[in-house]
Amino acid sequence: MAEEEFVELKFRLYDGSDIGPIRYAASATIAMVKDRILSEWPKDKKIIPRVANDVKLISSGKILENNKKLSECRPTFGADPPAGLLTMHVVVQPSPSKSKSEKKMVDDMKKTPVCSCTIV
Repeated sequence: MAEEEFVELKFRLYDGSDIGPIRYAASATIAMVKDRILSEWPKDKKIIPRVANDVKLISSGKILENNKKLSECRPTFGADPPAGLLTMHVVVQPSPSKSKSEKKMVDDMKKTPVCSCTIV
């Protein structure tokens, strides 16, 4: 039976702090990795993602898609990939949702005329 391949990852947060290193199976999906990051997220941070889709992972300048496996997202370094730890950057981008005050402001704008014309 073939030995399963593992990838050791460290995640750099927006303020320069890190989560990890954590070992993942190469067959793990980006969505699974995001779930783990969410569970390991430091509670003392100013920005805290609410759901895994609020988290964007960047590796080698590319935003990784949730359905991809880690083995498909490895950066290419020629013939020999680097051994050891890989660092991915984490960006928190909350899902667009309007707050009550934003919704009220939009509703008020719809009710009041925006422009008027005067012919002289």
